[in-house]
Amino acid sequence: MEKSSAQTRDWIATARTLSEALPYLQRYDGATIVIKLGGHAMGSAAAMDEFARDVVLMKQCNVHPVVVHGGGPMINDMLKRLAISSSFVDGKRVTDEATVEVVEMVLSGRINKGIVAAINRQGGKAVGLSGKDASLMVCEKDLGGGGVDLGFVGKPVEMHPEVLRIFLGSDFIPVVAPLGVGRRGETYNVNGDTAAGAIAAAMKADRLLLLTDVAGVKDAAGVVLTDLTAEEARGLIASGVISGGMIPKTETALAAVEGGVTAAVILDGRAPHAVLLELFTAHGAGTLIRS
Repeated sequence: MEKSSAQTRDWIATARTLSEALPYLQRYDGATIVIKLGGHAMGSAAAMDEFARDVVLMKQCNVHPVVVHGGGPMINDMLKRLAISSSFVDGKRVTDEATVEVVEMVLSGRINKGIVAAINRQGGKAVGLSGKDASLMVCEKDLGGGGVDLGFVGKPVEMHPEVLRIFLGSDFIPVVAPLGVGRRGETYNVNGDTAAGAIAAAMKADRLLLLTDVAGVKDAAGVVLTDLTAEEARGLIASGVISGGMIPKTETALAAVEGGVTAAVILDGRAPHAVLLELFTAHGAGTLIRS
């Protein structure tokens, strides 16, 4: 009897959660959500399956996810196996001709199709693309802040999101590898966060979700800030409160918001069902940045 009562309470709690999600489901009905997948969510098969299930649920609820992924650790592993040396300048990989071939192989092949397969296993219909498809992401060489030649590292300068918009009115979920194409057809390696921000801005997405392995943006006392305006975020960067690896993520969020995205969220991807928590409950899992 006790077990039956406990089960009943669990079912009631589940029903209450679903009921409380209604206003959020209505809020995001038909919305485009660009998700940068990285960190913990790509670290294990179990985490990937959980993420894939959440994305399929979003699509089932008429929310349109566009998944953009990274893959630095997998690229490092493959370069090491092939005995190809690799170096970094200001956190960006120096990408010569041999390296960019490996980068494309890993990102568009192993990683992209792995994510596609994970979503399909959960009953979704995922399609793998890269920024090269239909000239989605046209790039120029990224010389970095110091004008250093990083090789085939690109920055998006022209976006053609029409191919992604085709999927919004369908059952398909696009999964995009962060590769761009140059004006002469050359392949460029693009930072995953940068690619996700550029795609979100080009699509005027309702949300850009940047999955990370941190709780969010913190104030000087180490407390996570759940909501920031663009002006407040710039002030925290200028004062040094936002520092290190959080600076480029915050700048990506700011660029997306300035480009027309309603809001960007630096999201703790370690939290179970982080994407669903952020979209469909009153309890977020990171820092929301808005204009």
